[in-house]
Amino acid sequence: MIITSSSNASIKNARSVRDGRERDLIFVEGEKLAAECIASGLTLHNCFVPPEPTEVMLALIEKLTCPVSHVAESVLESLSDTVATQGIILIAERPWPTLEYLFAGECPLLLGLDRVQDPGNLGTLIRTAEAAGCTGVLAFAGSADAFSPKSLRSSMGSAFRLPIISGVTDAGAVGACRSRGVRTVIASGDGEITHFAQDWRQPSMLILGNEARGVSASLKSQCDTSVRIPLHTPVESLNVAAAGAAILFEAVRQRML
Repeated sequence: MIITSSSNASIKNARSVRDGRERDLIFVEGEKLAAECIASGLTLHNCFVPPEPTEVMLALIEKLTCPVSHVAESVLESLSDTVATQGIILIAERPWPTLEYLFAGECPLLLGLDRVQDPGNLGTLIRTAEAAGCTGVLAFAGSADAFSPKSLRSSMGSAFRLPIISGVTDAGAVGACRSRGVRTVIASGDGEITHFAQDWRQPSMLILGNEARGVSASLKSQCDTSVRIPLHTPVESLNVAAAGAAILFEAVRQRML
């Protein structure tokens, strides 16, 4: 049976998930992202594919235990979050890790995001954090949703594997770090020291701020120190994702010594 109506109940539910109206479910689109989602072991609720799935889709379907619905191309296009449908869509349960997962290990390295609002930036930072060996990400209240379709595409599967806690307050995040002996380090254009001079070999959380306004004044007053990236004039700043990559991989370099 092929679903041919956009008003079908399962299609309407998937559209609600896509639009962020279902708190506990996420919308995963495309062969690559679907494969990453399946490999991560997330609980799946539904799968939508075109009437004639590709060989890659068929191989993915063989791994599924959730219902699989064949959907007319026009309906898939109406459901897709991209300009052109990516062919396969999964509805999965959103992971809800606890703080303890983020602070695992003897020397955790965390990434805190203070009101980072562009989903592309946020997803890229999650991908970078996983590549740098971070133990988790804290997305403060006011940040983009780490599990929105655009964020997931930018993180390229990292959001399925890396523990991410969203919606925390800055005081809550700093307090959680302080109680566990983790230093909080803000990235700022007027930071006290360069990111090279900071000792990243100790338990740390790097905090990056909003694309336009940076880290909030209240958060600056709570944290242990601040770092800056030395830039050649006349460049005054970097994109938040580029800044995060530069600092996190300096931490990687120091921890490899």
